[in-house]
Amino acid sequence: MRQIVVGALKVAFAALALAGPSSPGAAQDLREFVVGYLEGARPEEVEWGRHPADMGHMPDFVPHRPVAGAERGVNDAQHLGRLMKIRYVLEHRHGAGAGELTAALKNLAEQRRAKIFLIDAPGPVVAEVAKASAGMDLLLFNVAAEDGALRNEWCQPHLYHTIPSHAMLMDSLVQYLMVRKWPRVLVLTGPDKRDEAVAKAFERAAKRFGAKIADVRSFLLTQDPRAREVNRVEQLTSLEDYDVVFVADAHGEFGYQIPYRTVLPRPVIGVTGLVPRAWHWSYLRHGAPQVNSRFEKVYDRRMSDADWAAWIAIKVVSEAILRTKSTEVADIAEYLRDQSIRLDGFKGGPHSFRPWNNQMRQKVLLVTRNWVVAVAPLPAFLHAVNALDTLGYDERDSKCRF
Repeated sequence: MRQIVVGALKVAFAALALAGPSSPGAAQDLREFVVGYLEGARPEEVEWGRHPADMGHMPDFVPHRPVAGAERGVNDAQHLGRLMKIRYVLEHRHGAGAGELTAALKNLAEQRRAKIFLIDAPGPVVAEVAKASAGMDLLLFNVAAEDGALRNEWCQPHLYHTIPSHAMLMDSLVQYLMVRKWPRVLVLTGPDKRDEAVAKAFERAAKRFGAKIADVRSFLLTQDPRAREVNRVEQLTSLEDYDVVFVADAHGEFGYQIPYRTVLPRPVIGVTGLVPRAWHWSYLRHGAPQVNSRFEKVYDRRMSDADWAAWIAIKVVSEAILRTKSTEVADIAEYLRDQSIRLDGFKGGPHSFRPWNNQMRQKVLLVTRNWVVAVAPLPAFLHAVNALDTLGYDERDSKCRF
């Protein structure tokens, strides 16, 4: 019996291979489905005038853009595309700001009939592009910006999010602290606006799950000896008692100094130590090693959170087209709104999109440099409808109004 099944599978895969665009004639029979990839300038590239590769102390702060994830997604989508006589094509465009990205979007929509766009840009830029494209027959997938406002007051009905929000990431961390019975947290935050946003998301999560903020202290990257209270770890962590130190450091230029230098021997979380991630190379379940292996063979590096977010966005769209037998935006959007869909992101799930803000429900990996310590949401935290909604903005908390 097993030989019959294996034989049947071989025949099926052989038929699929023959059906693919392996010859010029077959390729001509496939119609193009163009996916736009919009890449905006990162804040550090604008502010510093240098590449984030210069940040040698924090190897997790890498310069790679997630277009690689989108390319892998398009490559994987070709298998499903053949069944619909579609050939997926990725069109990559750069832009310094929202104006240039919006112009690129409109050009691709008009000249290449693109209907699906991935955007890799800072939150405010994503918001401007989404606002400028409102009412157009297209869908926009945010694959890099974690800003809470994009899922709340800046939301748009055609804007979807495959990258987790700050709120989802911080909720996962606090859940872990509460399970470990480490409720008292010393918060250290830098001067960047992104540091402030992350710190506020953490404070929100602490209030939501019952953790206690022992103190909030600001740090500054300076060698000025007169600024010991803000640039020395020993001064910053001199508090009578706390269970853990949370660090908000978008640039990654201070957080690496904190482990093993705190006044009290305490774990460090946030930007270093225990870190919440959408994806990590060390996750060993749900087919993740195969996803990572295929990516690393092509790009000779590990898959990042944003790579995964771009990859899953393409995967979701290609599955929607196959299931609905349609490439119309309205049909794809209707599929994404279906609360019964079970999208596979290769890290457990199933995944689906929250109808109140278009955020993809997903698990969050709590990782060290080389291991997944836990996967959130943790079993102790229950929800009346979907346990994944214990991470991030639940319907009753959402300020998004479509």
